[in-house]
Amino acid sequence: MVRENALSIDDLIWPLFLVEGKGVTQPVESMPGVERYSVDKAVAAAERAATLGIPAIALFPYTDPALRDETGSEALNPENLVCTACRAIKARVPEIGLITDVALDPYTSHGHDGLMMGDEIVNDETIAVLTSQSLIQAEAGADIIAPSDMMDGRVGAIRRALDAAGHANTQIMAYSAKYASAFYGPFRDAIGTSATLKGDKRTYQMDPGNTDEALREAELDLAEGADMVMVKPGLPYLDIIWRIRDTFQVPTFAYQVSGEYAMIQAAAGNGWIDGDRAMLESLLAFKRAGANGILTYFAPRVAEQLGG
Repeated sequence: MVRENALSIDDLIWPLFLVEGKGVTQPVESMPGVERYSVDKAVAAAERAATLGIPAIALFPYTDPALRDETGSEALNPENLVCTACRAIKARVPEIGLITDVALDPYTSHGHDGLMMGDEIVNDETIAVLTSQSLIQAEAGADIIAPSDMMDGRVGAIRRALDAAGHANTQIMAYSAKYASAFYGPFRDAIGTSATLKGDKRTYQMDPGNTDEALREAELDLAEGADMVMVKPGLPYLDIIWRIRDTFQVPTFAYQVSGEYAMIQAAAGNGWIDGDRAMLESLLAFKRAGANGILTYFAPRVAEQLGG
């Protein structure tokens, strides 16, 4: 009766990894309990999500290495994994919300989120590609475009392009405060960029020591047309979630990233912590910090517990 914050199924977004093939589920070794799904299996997962009451899923591809190149050209293929999955899921489960990642790292041979000239990530040239990628995803049925690349000015360019193409109702979830974090390792395994990434992403992702910068980035993204903002990672950056939500009073989302998930799973698997309690406590922390929603690999497990 006196609890100030509560976790509900409506707070959950389930990230799904896609892989080529049919009838395929591939365990992600560094993320116990998480699998990559072929498109038909992703449709079944979306049906499960809808049955559990999870309002949205987020799609991330494991692109065949043979399709990766310097420019990430597969990102602009209307028949790529993400676009194919969007159409298949919307045909079977039209009520589920679809969030698609806009960035080039799953498609580039160098593993970076943008185009490279020599050793430099080039901002404006990358934005042109990201804008095209966004339009292709919107055409395939994405409800929310989520640019995670951290290029400057990409939200405004994407918003203008979506509006001009008749996608005014397609929303943008901007990864406004995405830190250069050590907690992304298992995710990079899941999408296959661990082996390809050259160098690191500190020139365009945020310094973990900065908080005011997060407010500036969020303010810019909102001014450019973002409908909601994302903070990533989650638990190490609860203060950032709080500051953005408190300052702007806009929908603010947290991503409980792969490393956070893997740590809880590993500790629980060794009997060092109560896995279910740690899972629920970690997610409640996001709510307490002001998050409106949470991307978490625990989503179906939590929904089963909350719905049961």
